[in-house]
Amino acid sequence: MGRAKEFDTESVLRKAMAVFGEHGYEGTSLTILLDQLGIARQSLYDTYGTKYDLFFSAIQLYIRDKTEAVVHLLSQPGSIKDAIATIFNESVRVLTDKRLSKECFIMNSAIEQAPHHHEIKAFISENTEKLELAFYNALVRAQKEGEIHATESELLSIARFLNHARLSLTFTAKTGASTEVLRDIVRTTLSVLD
Repeated sequence: MGRAKEFDTESVLRKAMAVFGEHGYEGTSLTILLDQLGIARQSLYDTYGTKYDLFFSAIQLYIRDKTEAVVHLLSQPGSIKDAIATIFNESVRVLTDKRLSKECFIMNSAIEQAPHHHEIKAFISENTEKLELAFYNALVRAQKEGEIHATESELLSIARFLNHARLSLTFTAKTGASTEVLRDIVRTTLSVLD
């Protein structure tokens, strides 16, 4: 009979997000992973597979978490403008938190690896479409309720813009932008809803 795992697999994946976020995929050695994750080499292989498999699992968990949070906020009753502002302000809060931002920076590694790994590219693309649709459906509702005054033909473009603006905050934060710069970008981004 095999031994039971002595660690929480999701907790290890969350640590992996931060490790890959801090060092990038290429810069993350097996030694760094084992040290930061606190598990043995064989446990890593037995549970997650290769370094790449662990990386892809961490990306999937990160993106699913973020996607579910955005979709949930956009589907709630109430002001869509307020929901969108909350999404962007929460992004700034997380990106300016030294610990939490490391997890977010895994997206830079994911995008870097996407051209070389079809499954990463497909997963990111699928989630992008899901988020754009969530923003679009929320904007349609806001338009029907008179909260925004964009034309029907503009709504999809605005939805795409909002999703990509949200993603670009990660890149901007990674390159050292201050909290005030990020907030300024958010203010300008949200002005498309006025």
